Amino acid sequence: MSRPQISFEFFPPKTLDASFRLWETARALAPLAPDFVSVTYGAGGTTRKLTHEAVTTIHRHYGIPVAAHLTCVEATRAETMEIVQSYADAGIREIVALRGDAPKGQDRFTPHPEGFANTVELIEAIAARGDMTIRVGAYPEPHPDSSGTDADVAWLKRKIDAGATSAITQFFFDADTFFRFRDKCAAAGIDAPIIPGILPIQGWAGAKRFAATCGTSVPAWAEEAFSKAAAEGPVAERALSERTCVTLCRDLLEGGVERLHFYTLNRPDLTLAVCGALGVEPVRGLGAVA
Repeated sequence: MSRPQISFEFFPPKTLDASFRLWETARALAPLAPDFVSVTYGAGGTTRKLTHEAVTTIHRHYGIPVAAHLTCVEATRAETMEIVQSYADAGIREIVALRGDAPKGQDRFTPHPEGFANTVELIEAIAARGDMTIRVGAYPEPHPDSSGTDADVAWLKRKIDAGATSAITQFFFDADTFFRFRDKCAAAGIDAPIIPGILPIQGWAGAKRFAATCGTSVPAWAEEAFSKAAAEGPVAERALSERTCVTLCRDLLEGGVERLHFYTLNRPDLTLAVCGALGVEPVRGLGAVA
């Protein structure tokens, strides 16, 4: 089993303490030589400025490619493309193009009257520039707004055809969930890389809340194991989290996966431990550059 290619997701900080945590996470993980790191965008575009600041700071100081999340929510087409241009001006050449979640207080996504109606329109506009690598989201289990996996695969095909070059999946608990989705994508003619999204479980209650919001099913074995470990205490829960994450990653790699994308939640220790168990070690000399 060869060393996998890896990438990490961060989220933009909203407080001073959170800022220190983000920069510490970036400092700790940059020496693992990730292909890229991504920075999320808050629901309803609420962290637009914070995302921009985090993306440009990581790009300047940590010497690793950064992909900025960008959504269609609460912005005109012109405003959205101005954001893309601002990233280009800062030397950022990767975008994770997403529809985005509905703003707080709204049940469903509603396009801005002068904005992009969906992700495909956003991708087409970015791709027309010719200067950006575009990544998109993918859903091994049905998106909460989707009629089913077949519809999600068809929509992913449209996004790839519009100009996206790879997809990052929502997290899942079983490798077979990813493999079934990958097979459906291949059958649909999707040949772009599909990178599995990996969630090292920092806390079981939080992981279940996250799963409920994004349509990830929680298997009975995980509920039983993590509930028992949580009752035993943080040491047992941490050991189980690391063990199950390493097992999932190894199953994926043995099934032909070459890239893994870790949802770090701006907490590096568990991701570092998992990567170390997979043979991903720090590269001497990599890290903060200024």
